[in-house]
Amino acid sequence: MAFRIRHATPPRRQRSIFEQPCSCRVPAFVPRAALEKSVSLPHASLPPLAALEPASLDWQHDENGESTPLSTCFDDVYFSRHDGRAETEHVFIQGNNLPRRLAAWQERRPFTIGETGFGTGLNMLCAWACFDAHAPAGARLHLISTERFPLRRDDLARALAAWPDLAERAERLVRQWPEAVSGVHRLWLDERVTLDLHFGDASERLALLEGKVDAWLLDGFAPAKNPEMWRPELFAAMAARSRPGASFATFTCAGVVKRGLAAAGFAWRKVPGFGRKREMLAGEIAAPPADERRAHTPWFSPPPARPPRHVAVIGAGIAGASTAAALARRGIEVTLIDRFDRAELGTTHLQGALYVKLAVETNLQSRAYLAGLLHSRRWLAELDPEQTLWQPSGVLQLALNDKERARQARFLANHPLPPSVVRGLDAEGASAVAGIRLEAAALDYPDAAWVKPLELCVRLAATPGNSFRRGEVTALHGNESGWTLTLADGERIDADQVVIATASEAARFAQSSALPLQPVRGQVSQLTLPEGAPALGRVVCAGGYVPPAADGVLNFGATFGPGDTDMAERESDHAANLAELERGLPHFVAALREAGAELSPERLTGRVGVRAASPDKSPYCGPLPDAAAWREDYATLAKDATRVPDVPGRHHAGLWISAAHGSRGMASAPLCAELLASRMCDEPLPLEWPLVDHLHPGRRIIRDLVQGK
Repeated sequence: MAFRIRHATPPRRQRSIFEQPCSCRVPAFVPRAALEKSVSLPHASLPPLAALEPASLDWQHDENGESTPLSTCFDDVYFSRHDGRAETEHVFIQGNNLPRRLAAWQERRPFTIGETGFGTGLNMLCAWACFDAHAPAGARLHLISTERFPLRRDDLARALAAWPDLAERAERLVRQWPEAVSGVHRLWLDERVTLDLHFGDASERLALLEGKVDAWLLDGFAPAKNPEMWRPELFAAMAARSRPGASFATFTCAGVVKRGLAAAGFAWRKVPGFGRKREMLAGEIAAPPADERRAHTPWFSPPPARPPRHVAVIGAGIAGASTAAALARRGIEVTLIDRFDRAELGTTHLQGALYVKLAVETNLQSRAYLAGLLHSRRWLAELDPEQTLWQPSGVLQLALNDKERARQARFLANHPLPPSVVRGLDAEGASAVAGIRLEAAALDYPDAAWVKPLELCVRLAATPGNSFRRGEVTALHGNESGWTLTLADGERIDADQVVIATASEAARFAQSSALPLQPVRGQVSQLTLPEGAPALGRVVCAGGYVPPAADGVLNFGATFGPGDTDMAERESDHAANLAELERGLPHFVAALREAGAELSPERLTGRVGVRAASPDKSPYCGPLPDAAAWREDYATLAKDATRVPDVPGRHHAGLWISAAHGSRGMASAPLCAELLASRMCDEPLPLEWPLVDHLHPGRRIIRDLVQGK
């Protein structure tokens, strides 16, 4: 057996500083090890989490009154003054031979186009139009683009207004335009076309990309104007993220570009350029280099992709329903299985908060949850633009003591994020946005929201392509063609692949039993409001949470009972929720009493749920490891954590999991659904590869081996 020797810091015990929101905090029931350096990611790093500087533009006008954006930073135009649309068609669309290649596309995975420098989005919109014009009906397109200086939304709309025939496409792009935060932002341009915006330095972002590209649009400001982009690292990252035979096209013939492409393995040739440019470059890479990023963490090596035709999803909560919907949107037949049908519950008045509480010092968990928060916000807006299932109310996180105030101050100092994502408010400012008098300062998440979770799951389960089957899966059996699911009534269902998404019961199957999961009971209290009751303008979180009332019912809570699975409603829990509400919002409670609200435990109704928590409070999302094989293959880690066997991780083929979302499922489950669906369908992933590995369900097996457990 071959080994790789790596330098590692011995694991040590530490207390997590990442807390669950409100009173739903789930403490680690197994001490957490500092594995980001010592086990899971000894060599991986992410650039600092920050707001990006927006593009600084100067609008130049021609004799016809048409305006062209020019970057004042690089003193260069975003597209040709002569005819930007025609230049894009010639250089990038025809330069990559996209019309012919798209017309002949028969793969079940999407055709993937990568771009260095999103700019105004003109190249991507033209590629989308080319796809619509030439690709067969069953084909799909995946677009990836990097951008270090994203345009402001208004500037983006103004730039794209020059092409009325692209107006409908431009509107879809502008409507979903993300916050200028470093990271990956997934947009759904239509049912067949997905765009991943990777905000940050192009070389850096492509080095973090988990996915492969069929055609490259090598754009960006001219090498003489922007030498920082056209570096050897960029070409090396392009090569490493290419599929065999991937093409490229670029407007420039600069020597630094030709040398960089050749050194990375691309064959280039000069072809006729556009307009005044006599020549440009085009070419291919025949044999891209192997991906060595997981050389020191081979257990995270992804299993071979096998795009399925039929997937069984076990569990119809937010994790399972969002996964089923993500797969169905890709044209996959889905059987969604659960013991009860949420559509039969009627009106529950239940509300959940779309919200996260980020660590003072950014860690991988915080990065994953922030990405999930931003993702869910865009996802909800596209899924339900009428806002019948959710409201973008924003969320206030109160600081009720000196310790919490100091923590929030340190967090803001460490996270220069856009104020539209998170900002600090004093008590007066917090009171103004909440619409009630507050005594505490707060962190304000203006773009957060509240959601009707059960109604949302019903909507997702009804996605065309999903079929619901009421029943309980008792066993899973793998076979040559996939999996057979045995139900409690004896029925059997065959599927190519299976996703386990059953919360605290996710470890009940033989294949998933090695995953540590803890049930956490929570009870929410509900109060029917009288006429004239005060109204909240924000979800407010302190020790508990309370969203603005919906349909005349106020939700507040929730209790926290690790290890408790009793579903019976408890009056003592209502009393605890009332006490917590009054502690955090005393003036609001006083106003409720003045309005005649009956605030006594015996007059409240409630909803009880059992969540699932992992020991490190991050979800499990990914392929299910063969635990016995991992313990055998990586047994040497127990004696010497620096001796890493050169053996890829073995997994149960076609078996996946999305679980342990705890009380933050609204922020994590939809992104995990996209992650699973993308991985199953051989698409680029919506997270950087270190975050993908951070969520891998096998991480606990490696941790326990290193700690000798």
